[in-house]
Amino acid sequence: MKKNNLQLYFAAAVLILIIGASILAPLLVTHNPFEPDMASRLQPPSWQHFFGTDALGRDMFSRILYGGRASILLSLTAALLSLGAGLLVGLFCGFYGGKLDIFFTIVSNIFQGIPGSCFMIAIAGIFGASIKSLVLALVITSWAGFSRIVRAEVLQLKEEPFIEGLRCLGCSNFRLLIRHIVPNIVNKLLVLFTIRVGRGILSIAGLSFLGLGVQPPTPDWSVMVSDAVLYYRSSPHLILIPGACIFFLIYSINNLGEFMRDRLDVRFSEVRKW
Repeated sequence: MKKNNLQLYFAAAVLILIIGASILAPLLVTHNPFEPDMASRLQPPSWQHFFGTDALGRDMFSRILYGGRASILLSLTAALLSLGAGLLVGLFCGFYGGKLDIFFTIVSNIFQGIPGSCFMIAIAGIFGASIKSLVLALVITSWAGFSRIVRAEVLQLKEEPFIEGLRCLGCSNFRLLIRHIVPNIVNKLLVLFTIRVGRGILSIAGLSFLGLGVQPPTPDWSVMVSDAVLYYRSSPHLILIPGACIFFLIYSINNLGEFMRDRLDVRFSEVRKW
C-alpha cells in the first residue's frame, strides 16, 4: 500500500512539474527556443546551456520547457473529441437500438479490427503532415473504444428497476439519459479518458518521430528525438533528455489512471486495451 502511495505521489509530482513547466515556459526559458546559433551547435550541458544545444545551436533547456505543450494539448483535444463522439454514439445506440445500433456496431468493429498505429499513419499520410491530420487520426482511431463501453453500460442501466420506475413517472428519454444514465457511467469515462490521454501522447510521439505529427520548428520532444538520431553517439543527451520527458509524462498519466480505476471501483476488464 505504501509503495503504491509513493508511486502515486511521485507520478503526481512529475505530472504537476511537467504541466507547470509547460505553462510557465515563457517565464522560465533562458534563451529563445526558436533562434538558431550555428556558432554554439552541439554543445554539451553547461551553466550557459543547462541541457546543451542541438544541431542548430538552439538551447535545449528552453526547447524542453516548450516541448510538452504540443503533445499535452493535442492529446487532451483528441481525447475530448473522441470522448464526445463515443459518448453520443454509445448513448443513442445503447438506448434506442435498432438499425442505428447495428450500423455503428459494425463500424466500430471495423475500426477496432484495424491496427491503430497503421491506421493513424495511413490517415496522416493521406491528409498530409499537419496538426489537423494528427488530431483527426487520433479521434478516428479512438472514438470506437469509448462508444463500445458507453453502449454496454447503457444497455445494462436501461434495464434497471429505477429506470423503469422513472419511465412510469413520465420521465422523458432525454432526461433519463442526461440526469440518470450519464452520471452513472462518469466513473468509467474518467478512467478511460485518462488512459486515452496517455496513449494519445505516445501516438503523437510516434507520428511526430516519423515526421507525420508536429512539424519543425515547433518545439516538441519527439521531434527533438528524431532530429538528434544522427548525433546519438557524439551527443546522446539530445535523445536521452526529451526521451526521458516523454517516458515520465506517460508514466505519470498511466499511474493516475490506475489510481482512479482503483478508487472509482472500475473493473480492469473494462479498461483493457481498446
